[in-house]
Formats: sequence, C-alpha cells, structure tokens
Amino acid sequence: MKRLGLFILAGLVMSSALATGQEAYRWVDEKGTIHFADDPSQIPEKYVDQVQKKKFQQEPAASAPAAPPAPVTGRAAPQPVSKQPVPVSKPGVRKDLLGRGEDWWRGQVREWNTRLFAAQKSFEAAALELKTKEKELEDAKFKPDSFKRKLKAEQTAIQEKAAGFKKQMDDARDMLEKGLPKQAEEYQADPNWLK
Repeated sequence: MKRLGLFILAGLVMSSALATGQEAYRWVDEKGTIHFADDPSQIPEKYVDQVQKKKFQQEPAASAPAAPPAPVTGRAAPQPVSKQPVPVSKPGVRKDLLGRGEDWWRGQVREWNTRLFAAQKSFEAAALELKTKEKELEDAKFKPDSFKRKLKAEQTAIQEKAAGFKKQMDDARDMLEKGLPKQAEEYQADPNWLK
C-alpha cells in the first residue's frame, strides 16, 4: 500500500512537472525509499550529490501564435528568471541552509516532545495493565490450566505492547537529545532554537 502511494505521488510530481515545464529532482534515501521534489531546497543535504535532475519542457500549443517582439525602448532587455530558489528572509531574521527559521525548528522539538509524552503515557498505562494481569495470574492458582494459559498470553501481549511504547520513548529521546542537534549543526541552524 505504501509503495502504491509512492508511485502515485511520483506520477503526480512528474505530471505536474510536465505540465509546467519544470525540473524534477529524484533521490533514494538510506532505506531505499525513492523521493521526488520540484524544489531543490527540499532535498536533504546528504543526498544533494546523488540527485538525478530531469528537465521537462512544455510543448508549445500548435494554435498559439508567437509572441510579438518587444518594442525597443532604450532599456535593457529583461533577463531570464533563474531557476534557483532565492531564500527570502526579513532583515535580521536568521534561517538555516534550507531557509527554515526558528519556528520550523521549534515545531520539530514540539512534535518530538509530544511523541515522547504520548509514548510515556501509553507505557505507564501498559505497565499498570501488566501489574493487574500479573495479579490476576497470581489469583488464578486454583483455576483451570486453560484459563491460566489465556492470562499468560494476555500478559505476553501487554509486555510486547509496553516494549513497543518503551522503544517509541527511546526513539523520541534520542531524536531530541542527538538527532535534532546533529541536524541543526548540519544545516547551520541556531542551537538555541532547540531549547
């Protein structure tokens, strides 16, 4: 299902590039996922050297008349517009190498803190549920073996669920403590934006 969505997205990017006569950029991340973008500022820095660039030309309409030549006015002819994005920033406003400012970086910190908080809450609920299940298992000494097996299976499922929440907590902490600071350093963002 994920791959189908990826192919659909790739088709949309390519068709929009065809329609507008733009360049499309393609790269593959370390997991083997193919990414497309029509804006070079959206390409992560570590993939810039492996990007494949494709220029799509718009076909001129057969019935469209050619534009008349510009009248001579003594002024210089307009220069062609550059395809490179020009970082737009207000005077005194800092941006990283990709043009992202303090709000974007603080948003990343908020998102990972939210994930950490949700994982902690879920882990605590699973731990409480596990204690309850252990108590049930203790109280089932004189119950049939089939009932005990059912309780043990439920206990194992809760332990696996708790382990999953623990991994989510560890991943979020790792991103907050190591991942985001490393990215901020790579993209020359102000480290104070992560506080």
